[in-house]
Amino acid sequence: MATVDSQHAAPPDPRRWWALGALVASMLTLGFDLTVLNVALPTMAAQLEASTDELQWIVDAYIVVFAALMLPAGLLGDRFGRRRMLVAGLGVFLAGSLAGALTDTPELVIAARSVMGLGAALVIPLGLSVLPSMFGEEERGKAVAAVTASMAAGMPLGPLVGGLLLDHYWWGSIFLINLPMAALGIAACLFLLPESRDPSSPRVDVLSTAYSALGLGALVFGIIEGPGRGWTSGWVLGAFASAALLLAALVVRERQAVRPMLDLALLGRRVFLFNTLAATLGTFVFSGLLFLLPTYLQEIGGHDAFGTGLRLLPMMGGLLVAARASTPLVRRLGPRPVVAAGLVVLCFAALLGSRTDPGDGYGFTALWLTIAGLGFAFAMVPAMDAALGGIDAAEAGSGSGLLMTLRQVGGAIGIALLGSLVADTYADRVDTTGLPAPAAEAARESLSGAHAVAGQLDLPALAASADAAYLDGMSLVLVVCGAAALVTAAVAALFLPNPRPAGQDDAAAGTDSSPVMAPAKAHDGQ
Repeated sequence: MATVDSQHAAPPDPRRWWALGALVASMLTLGFDLTVLNVALPTMAAQLEASTDELQWIVDAYIVVFAALMLPAGLLGDRFGRRRMLVAGLGVFLAGSLAGALTDTPELVIAARSVMGLGAALVIPLGLSVLPSMFGEEERGKAVAAVTASMAAGMPLGPLVGGLLLDHYWWGSIFLINLPMAALGIAACLFLLPESRDPSSPRVDVLSTAYSALGLGALVFGIIEGPGRGWTSGWVLGAFASAALLLAALVVRERQAVRPMLDLALLGRRVFLFNTLAATLGTFVFSGLLFLLPTYLQEIGGHDAFGTGLRLLPMMGGLLVAARASTPLVRRLGPRPVVAAGLVVLCFAALLGSRTDPGDGYGFTALWLTIAGLGFAFAMVPAMDAALGGIDAAEAGSGSGLLMTLRQVGGAIGIALLGSLVADTYADRVDTTGLPAPAAEAARESLSGAHAVAGQLDLPALAASADAAYLDGMSLVLVVCGAAALVTAAVAALFLPNPRPAGQDDAAAGTDSSPVMAPAKAHDGQ
């Protein structure tokens, strides 16, 4: 495929649009893979006899590997060939999906999800980086928008696709659907994509990569295993100590590197630091809610998997509406009031949701889910745009890599911390008095386990106690989310720079000491 480098170059290959379509399909698959698993968790808990901490690992294994390896994976593509690494990533993701569909124990599913996370870490950053070699300046913006929008569109599709599959097939079908999509992407890369690389990019630091992966893994291990092993057990304390040492070693090594993989100096800039904090907090809350809500809707609400997916749409709908509405508000007011207000709305939604009772109908849940989606998007979209808009075009790659890495870390910790808080509260409050030891242990491990025991022994009081215990845990989590959102809103309102878009009244812009947002346009197509 010819590269358009001047007005006399050969016309672009028409196959580029077919290649773009395949990339869009691949990104769509990865997008809904981020959420498709959530509606399957209650089914997997029952069919695989998975405990709450095992369910947390099934979700977090993917995110931990993805967050830890995304940046070095992108650098591998820059150095050794983006098409080559993109094909390798899709192949790894395909193999992990196949293995996940064919396994029958929680431990093997966790291993398969880790492999899928490795594949996604290669695919997502490289899916955008190959576009400049296929499209000229006049088409590149459309191509980038198509790829990024496809991944965003996949998130609300995840619960629907997963629910539809689970209502007709076994739980492993949610992984099998990845196979034809990944195969299509591999074929398109091999036959349609040109090879490209950037030999001047920083080298992959194997030691820094190991520090980040092991440090994040140890942190998540400690948070997930705390409720079961005890927060003062040697395993948990050792995990936290190891995480602190490994992540501290990562910071020291990256700060001393001439060309670091993670440009931590960006965190010294207010515009990047506080917007990244807001975006990470939003991901923390959003990931935790998506982990907890399907169990509530299926086990307590009595809905099937597809019905659960439908009932998550109000949150996705609020997210999409606010994402579209945030841009004109930021142009008029600047990012600071929009981000702070979005976090306050997210706080209100969480506190409202914490008042959910077992007898409440779905209407109340739909209300606070919609408000949560609105608050999340009003905080997230301007925060991400302002974070990248405050750095130079030459730093766009490292800045976006650091931002995405921290967001994924926030998601992993959100699932681990909030899930553990629910598990701890649930196990303490479910009433297993008079039950045989094996039945009591099964009831305390998970809500689905309690319902199974209640059904076998005809104990409706146990089911009611388990429902109330889970709702107590969910309410506590929502209060914690609300408090975190409110504190972050206060920090944003006090410290977040408020650069005005180009074209605003000069006098108004001159009253703010922050850099203007005009450079954000320089990152289009990056």
